[in-house]
Amino acid sequence: MNVKPILFLLFSIIALLSSCKPTIQHLPYLGSNKIVNGEEVRHQIRSFNYIDQDSLAFNADVLNGNIYLADFFFTSCPSICPRVMRNMLRVQKKYKDIPNFKLVSFSLDPKRDTPARMKKYAENIGADLSMWHFVHGPKDSIMAIANEDYYVPAFEDPDAPGGFDHSGKLLLIDGNGHLRGFAEGTEDEDVTEFFNTIDALLAESK
Repeated sequence: MNVKPILFLLFSIIALLSSCKPTIQHLPYLGSNKIVNGEEVRHQIRSFNYIDQDSLAFNADVLNGNIYLADFFFTSCPSICPRVMRNMLRVQKKYKDIPNFKLVSFSLDPKRDTPARMKKYAENIGADLSMWHFVHGPKDSIMAIANEDYYVPAFEDPDAPGGFDHSGKLLLIDGNGHLRGFAEGTEDEDVTEFFNTIDALLAESK
């Protein structure tokens, strides 16, 4: 007896039934998990203590329970940062009325990007500082969390525009510090599609 036609028919029926079920969208958890005391623990953004554009403490407590979108930049960046910031402004406009949604921009150049300079930069681009934090911290620490926690490259390079080689990704973090999605901040269409990812995480958190 040839079982191939029967198997094909069975898989076809399963596929048809599966397609009739409502799809529940649940975002994946990104990053490498760790084994702690013999148990697997999801990747989580480490605790940090920095300051923001108002020289106020900015740490994990400020973000706890909030969904946020992070990026890495510097105010004198002559290459990708202006495009990334334009797309961050699009995100700000779309989600400005959601109290538990934040934007966080980490400076890679703390020597020049003082809190006062970042605040002036934020005002010039039209950032709403009630929801958007511009973060100042030790350079080595900022670069470490970029590379090791948010999984985006960031390092000094004298041959790179402005002296820093870095990613333009927008990184979506849930209220427990887990990385849940990302988009290319330099690509308008990618960010437009990314709104669906943000909406899914917001719905999941209700």
